Amino acid sequence: MPLTETQIKALKPGEKARKVADEKGLYLLVQPSGGKLWRLKYRVDGKEKLLALGAYPDVSLKMARERRDEARRILADGIDPSEHRKAHKAAREDAQANSFEAVAREWFTKMLPTWVPGHADKILRRLERDVFPWIGSKPIADLAAPDLLTVARRIEARGRLETAHRALQNCGQVFRYAVATGRAERDPTGDLRGALPPTREKHMPAITDPAEVAGLLRAIDAFRGTLTVKSALQLAPLVFVRPGELRKAEWAEIDLDKGEWNIPAERMKGWKRKGMTTPHLVPLAPQAVAILQELQPLTGRGRHVFAGRDPQKCMSDAAVNAALRRMGYDTKTEMTGHGFRAMARTILHEELGVDREVIEHQLAHAVPDALGTAYNRTKFIKDRRRMMDLWADYLGRLKAGAEVVELPSRGAA
Repeated sequence: MPLTETQIKALKPGEKARKVADEKGLYLLVQPSGGKLWRLKYRVDGKEKLLALGAYPDVSLKMARERRDEARRILADGIDPSEHRKAHKAAREDAQANSFEAVAREWFTKMLPTWVPGHADKILRRLERDVFPWIGSKPIADLAAPDLLTVARRIEARGRLETAHRALQNCGQVFRYAVATGRAERDPTGDLRGALPPTREKHMPAITDPAEVAGLLRAIDAFRGTLTVKSALQLAPLVFVRPGELRKAEWAEIDLDKGEWNIPAERMKGWKRKGMTTPHLVPLAPQAVAILQELQPLTGRGRHVFAGRDPQKCMSDAAVNAALRRMGYDTKTEMTGHGFRAMARTILHEELGVDREVIEHQLAHAVPDALGTAYNRTKFIKDRRRMMDLWADYLGRLKAGAEVVELPSRGAA
């Protein structure tokens, strides 16, 4: 007789496990512990086999019979239900191992040693926030251009067009890695060229008019903040390195007697691409040395030149821009910590006539070289030293008002 729910609930465990039959090979295995397990007995090539169908009450009588009937249909097609289940399980595991997220995280781990931490963090956050929730669980080989376009348009709809382009770029890198490792046939992102509106090139806000530079320099000198932040503001226009390179400066890298700052290659943007294996040399004009000498009694016993509230760490990456805003500058439209580079690049060439190649080498930009593209830390070094001294003297004259008409004050710092 077929089982009923009432009969199943009334079954009590005994000293030994016992089978309680339903029909068509389905039975309930009642264990001494009280557990009730569904089993299906069937034959393949004359050999008796068992298939586990779940535990009661998680799997009800109705569900157990549905699973039995499905297994019998598979068996009628000449397929062993147990082997069929194993194949499906293996396929699921393979799909999980080769999901877009799994492959992307593998690619990320492989590439991580070649990236600076900030760049790596941005890529991972972008993937985790904008890509993985939508396509991360899907087998990478099954994804096509429309799937990726849907992801990109979702980002675009938030008003983040540039992020959408960058997300597609990262997806393309993941797909190319998948192709190389045999997990995908091709990179579908190439089919999406022109599918998104182009981004407008954005430049970091920077002051390049000498008259306005003069006002900025005077505002920096009048800044009423910590000596550490003020020193960073004063040094930034004199060395025009990237903000991250400035705030992470260490005393061990600086030789005040020689007037040199050697920034480790691995802290420079794109250092591997540029072939940088030695430090980037920044000649320090006497004015820059004087700023560091004044700061040294405060932070010189520690590691970081521009120490943060925690002396074991450098100051925040927002410190310089926050100080500029306190001085009255809009960091979105007027001036940022990165803008000191554009300021120097423009004025050195247009106002002081310095050769662009000399400027580009001091900026640590990639400059074509007849002897190769590898970075040369000492190339144009004499010209660069003269340029840095010339630049510091010029800024001093601007600040003193010797070469420009003084601008109205921006207000209290």
